[in-house]
Amino acid sequence: MERRRQMISSKPATELPSTRVAGVPVHELDLEASLDLIDQFIADGTPHYNVAINAAKVVKFHHDATLRTAIEKAHLLTADGKPVVWASRLLGHPLPGRVNGTDLMEALLDRAASRGHSVYFFGAKQEIVETCVAKTRKLYPTLRIAGYRNGYFSQEDESAIVADIAASRPDILFLGFGTPRKEYFMNTHYRALQVPFVMGVGGTFDVLAGLTKRAPRWMQNSGLEWFFRFTQEPRRMWKRYLIGNSQFIALVAKEYILRGRRRP
Repeated sequence: MERRRQMISSKPATELPSTRVAGVPVHELDLEASLDLIDQFIADGTPHYNVAINAAKVVKFHHDATLRTAIEKAHLLTADGKPVVWASRLLGHPLPGRVNGTDLMEALLDRAASRGHSVYFFGAKQEIVETCVAKTRKLYPTLRIAGYRNGYFSQEDESAIVADIAASRPDILFLGFGTPRKEYFMNTHYRALQVPFVMGVGGTFDVLAGLTKRAPRWMQNSGLEWFFRFTQEPRRMWKRYLIGNSQFIALVAKEYILRGRRRP
């Protein structure tokens, strides 16, 4: 598929309707609208990247200047967590709904397979990314996979890795790093990557590889997916969810009170 490959990027999508949740910008898009916008990014051919906003990222936004810059410059900001959607409603600027990262990735794989777009998987351990790619090929036999590699490398290797990915010319790059590493990487390298759409997917490679289970649908719809993850890895996740969620609630409560005071 021929398309333009430019070393410049589109401007962040500041013209998109958005709201701020505890100071953090989020675009007012549901899953289908996000997919349609990504189609436009791919058709345009210039580099774009997505940051998924959840409660933990809202908290980090206020303490991490580098992460804050990466979020503010992103071309698509999706509400990944139910608490973010609930907070937007409480604050008077409701988002249309949650755009879960795993759901978005799976929908993109399906669209890519049917529309001839190519994808690249970058992140996780070698055996995990290999399993993820193998299972993806079985699910989507027509999908064009431009390449894949694990997420273990030194800083000295970054430029060569970025050049290799750019040379493979994927339409979509799935970045299986944790936060804030993936946001740092996207903001630093998205121009050189020359990929129309880069998406940080965190631990979704583990889900696709069958190593991590998703919460039942009722827990997802009830905003309890975080609790399901916590029960799977309590030692690793307790600080993020128990302390982080409390900090998120405090930030939202502070904004709610301040907005109330500003009303005539």
